[in-house]
Amino acid sequence: MKIFEWDGKRKNLLSLLWIYLTLNYIYCDVFTLHLSSYLEAFLSGDVGGMKITEEFLLAFSVVMQIPMIMIVLSRYLTFRLNKYFNIVAGIITTSIQAFTVTMGGTLHYMFFSFFEISTGLIIIYLAVTWKQDTKS
Repeated sequence: MKIFEWDGKRKNLLSLLWIYLTLNYIYCDVFTLHLSSYLEAFLSGDVGGMKITEEFLLAFSVVMQIPMIMIVLSRYLTFRLNKYFNIVAGIITTSIQAFTVTMGGTLHYMFFSFFEISTGLIIIYLAVTWKQDTKS
């Protein structure tokens, strides 16, 4: 008995995984703002010793652009570029998330991080094992 159907187009699956990953990032951040202590810290501009400046937010924006642009690139890049970009983007985003987990966090943050890191590892695996065929 089949549980999952897949049309064989790995680029579509990768794009879908990037959407899933991006939504997890967004919802984790939204949930964090529901904790008064974190909301107050964000409003003060100092969260756990990190100064929330325009430069910090710009750097964070650049990092967050990676999974968002991969939603589109995964569908339209040629095979070689698609494989390479998914590997590199997967390593960057997964490494950053894994590093932030070592700094600790709330229960919901750790919960979301499990799915974010797992999804990143799946993306890397799918990209590394991707062989060009007519269905890719």
